Amino acid sequence: MQKLTNKEEEVMKVLWRLDKAFVKEILAEIKGPKPHYNTLSTIVRNLEDKEYVGHEAFGNTHRYYPLVTKEAYRKQFVNSSLVDFYDNSYKSMVSFFAKEEKISVEDLKEIINLIEKNK
Repeated sequence: MQKLTNKEEEVMKVLWRLDKAFVKEILAEIKGPKPHYNTLSTIVRNLEDKEYVGHEAFGNTHRYYPLVTKEAYRKQFVNSSLVDFYDNSYKSMVSFFAKEEKISVEDLKEIINLIEKNK
């Protein structure tokens, strides 16, 4: 699975939320500065080339839908980040978030409870 650009991820988030959409519907859902319609259409076609997106044809128009689930992409992204930035150590990753105060003691206790339940 290829890593997506920030713009491609933004489009995928819209498609995951909408399930199926035409380019104009994707464009309407993009937050902040909107790309030109043709630029967005190119991004969607690139996602199709990377096999993240499929389409249904309606004459000259295409309705796009995700081929890769959000969960599958998240798993791939987290695993590659774990290897690239945390020496393949979940402990290092959680420690980083604790040091940055991005995770609370309550959250950590909940994680420990989940781990203990799964043993």
